[in-house]
Amino acid sequence: MFLNTLTPKFYVALTGTSSLISGLILIFEWWYFRKYGTSFIEQVSVSHLRPLLGGVDNSSPTNSNSSNGDADSNRQSVSECKVWRNPLNLFRGAEYNRYTWVTGREPLTYYDMNLSAQDHQTFFTCDSDHLRPADAIMQKAWRERNPQARISAAHESLELEDCATASILLAEEEATTIVEAEKLFKQALKTGEGCYRRSQQLQHHGAQYEAQHRRDTNVLVYIKRRLAMCSRKLGRTREAVKMLRDLMKEFPLLSMFNIHENLLESLLELQNYADVQAVLAKYDDISLPKSATICYTAALLKARAVSDKFSPEAASRRGLSTAEMNAVEAIHRAVEFNPHVPKYLLEMKSLILPPEHILKRGDSEAIAYAFFHLQHWKRVEGALNLLHCTWEGTFRMIPYPLEKGHLFYPYPICTETADRELLPSKRRSGFNCVCVFHEVSVYPKKELPFFILFTAGLCSFTAMLALLTHQFPELMGVFAKAFLSTLFAPLNFIMEKVESILPSSLWHQLTRI
Repeated sequence: MFLNTLTPKFYVALTGTSSLISGLILIFEWWYFRKYGTSFIEQVSVSHLRPLLGGVDNSSPTNSNSSNGDADSNRQSVSECKVWRNPLNLFRGAEYNRYTWVTGREPLTYYDMNLSAQDHQTFFTCDSDHLRPADAIMQKAWRERNPQARISAAHESLELEDCATASILLAEEEATTIVEAEKLFKQALKTGEGCYRRSQQLQHHGAQYEAQHRRDTNVLVYIKRRLAMCSRKLGRTREAVKMLRDLMKEFPLLSMFNIHENLLESLLELQNYADVQAVLAKYDDISLPKSATICYTAALLKARAVSDKFSPEAASRRGLSTAEMNAVEAIHRAVEFNPHVPKYLLEMKSLILPPEHILKRGDSEAIAYAFFHLQHWKRVEGALNLLHCTWEGTFRMIPYPLEKGHLFYPYPICTETADRELLPSKRRSGFNCVCVFHEVSVYPKKELPFFILFTAGLCSFTAMLALLTHQFPELMGVFAKAFLSTLFAPLNFIMEKVESILPSSLWHQLTRI
């Protein structure tokens, strides 16, 4: 009787309301997944409902907790997302700002520039700066957010006396060409060498002099490295190689600047592959931190030996030779370290200007590497073809990269979040329009959670039922009654059997018992 009293309007309202509710759930789930990378329903189920339902095994809490603690501590110590200074970073005035003038886009994020400001304060200032007026002005200048205020402070400092850090700031931010920047760096070098010699004689006279000598050493190394980069950009590559070699011999312990990566790039430009191999033999060591430059340069050298004659058809017929196997293994090793690089080298993804800081194994490091080394891969005949044929095979060796690696530690979970801070992912044009500037590469690709697919299907199905019920109310009413009758048929059958077996006065019998 209840089913016979329901009208088609009730079914339209029921299916329409169900479609609306499931659609709202779908929108919320999609927004939550895009922002946090996980399903809200799954997270609530795992975090709150599973313990209540007894899903956590408490049989051996001591052992499990200790093992989980060791795993977490190892994961944190190994996969901590440390941001590194880009050893090949461009000049703000001569390169980044010129790009902004031409395109109207900002190539650097606020987070990246803030990290650079912190680096400058660490490298170029010390506690005794207040004793010299010029250094005191520069100490404030490095903390300024406004570029024009920094440049004005640098000019003010140079009016008082020659100041190496003031010349560095002007070379980095005010010079509009590499030639102007080189001229200012040479001026800074003359002043910096004098300060370094004086502080070197007094470094053992106390902690204050030791800190001043450390600052002067950082300033001198920075100037010489940037002068070598100016020579490289102006085509004087052999001169740049000599300057970098001399710098590494003079200051062998200052590995924070990663000068060997500048040397590798310059040697590749000269096609001096024997010297490149010698540098790799020194720095591609198990105890030293790896980088995309080291791993992919090693792969390039091994690919160079076989790439000119490599053919995938011939290799599939006769198998890989020993040299080809070594080249493929080197490519797999490099791809495992940073899986974002091949798409840039193979030009499957467009390049942007590299940031001033990079995250090792992240998209930012891949951009920085490919921006400077793509030309070296193109110069080696067949190297990109070998990379194209073999790089995807790496992922079959590590099907679960976040849990277990093959030659390296598991891939860090936090790279996507850090890269989104370092890279200019979006650019605003107008009041409401947001244009995509760079789509951050994500590894491994996140699959849509089950509940998003489920709510999408539920929303579509109920919306279709609401539309059909509105258009064909009588026919859909017949279908609904038939469906409900079929659904409840097993229950009616069971109830009839129970009534036939049990006595009619069951309640009376139970009260007597």
